[in-house]
Amino acid sequence: MFQVTPERPGDLPNIEKLLDQSFGTDRLQTRVAYSLRLDVAPLPDLCFVMRGPNFLCASIRYWPVLIDGDKPCLLLGPLAVGQAWRGGGLGKILLGHSLARAKVLGHNAVLVIGDPEYYQPFDFTADLAANLILPRPVAPGRFQGCELIPGSLAGMSGTVAPAPQ
Repeated sequence: MFQVTPERPGDLPNIEKLLDQSFGTDRLQTRVAYSLRLDVAPLPDLCFVMRGPNFLCASIRYWPVLIDGDKPCLLLGPLAVGQAWRGGGLGKILLGHSLARAKVLGHNAVLVIGDPEYYQPFDFTADLAANLILPRPVAPGRFQGCELIPGSLAGMSGTVAPAPQ
């Protein structure tokens, strides 16, 4: 019934509706992750949606960031699932699919600001992001990292900033 597909340009209005439902219409001003996406395009090879027969019900995107000015990394998010489909595992399907694709494409690590209980089964941990600095503080435990290549974040420190494109 549902299918993971690459995001298409025509999906943007429906994705924006999902994001408004999930994170509010003021998310650009209030969410730290959005400051890392400012004036940067998402990576098209890592933008996916979950589709039903005639509707879009979930979305995930990734953005390029740099750690300490020269170490490339991915920033996951937003991951949004429409209210009618929450709790059915669609977000986890998108997350698993997109992380596998990121690894195939040669990316080494992913950062996320999100619920630790949600991301922990996908090997995200706050320990891997403990020495990384965001533009603004976030609640303890919410800033997490995941190594797609073992050791790629271990011992890493520095400021996380948008990657120039």
